[in-house]
Amino acid sequence: MAQDLWTREQTILAFNLYCKIPYGTIHGRNPKLHELAKILGRSPGAVGRKMQNLASFDPYHKARGVKGLSNASKLDEKIWNEFNGNWNDLVYESELLLAKKQDIPIEQKFKINEDRLASKTGETRLQLVKMRVNQSFFRSVVLGMYNTRCAVSGINLPDMLRASHIVPWSKNKQERINPENGICLSALYDAAFDKGYIGIDTDYRIIIANKLKKYSKEAYYQEQFGKLEGRSLYLPDKFLPRQSFLEFHLNEIFNK
Repeated sequence: MAQDLWTREQTILAFNLYCKIPYGTIHGRNPKLHELAKILGRSPGAVGRKMQNLASFDPYHKARGVKGLSNASKLDEKIWNEFNGNWNDLVYESELLLAKKQDIPIEQKFKINEDRLASKTGETRLQLVKMRVNQSFFRSVVLGMYNTRCAVSGINLPDMLRASHIVPWSKNKQERINPENGICLSALYDAAFDKGYIGIDTDYRIIIANKLKKYSKEAYYQEQFGKLEGRSLYLPDKFLPRQSFLEFHLNEIFNK
């Protein structure tokens, strides 16, 4: 008997997981894929194939020649476009849906302090919860797509890594949660990037600002920055940094 057609909710949850795990781990041995398959009442193989179909709409994978299966649906493309047109709302919708499927209050799942929410009601409470959920999603996705490694140094200690925004949080509300606006950086390089001491050009090479080069004789500069100029960034396995975001950072944040 043929498997029922995928629903919008199921496809949203498949996309949620696609975002969070490295592309190379979309296979039947991944326990997270098995967990989602159980929630959806589908086989791990079916979930994996759905995620591969979704990957076929990623510009990065398109450029690599990755194609979905012949049965990639219009719904897959629709969900891809919905997320990419409205990350803030679709991310929260997907996480809320997943929490309900897991029978866990979303506040509990994301360890949101109830004392902080106690005096908040209505829209104010919703926005606080939504912001916390979306921030957690962004960090999870950015670290996942860089395989939990700093894109500059290769450091792979999660406690030392940040999900850095290319276009700052305060500068573009619509793109705050967009994975193409994120780079995984260690705390040091996150601060340097945020303050414009280092930048990344549209060929994904690291550049050093003149105001930092003034300290070129310092030991910390030679050890931590001197060898970075012109080095290629370690690139993610999906959601390649958008070039227009990098250009914004170079023009508005980077201190030439």
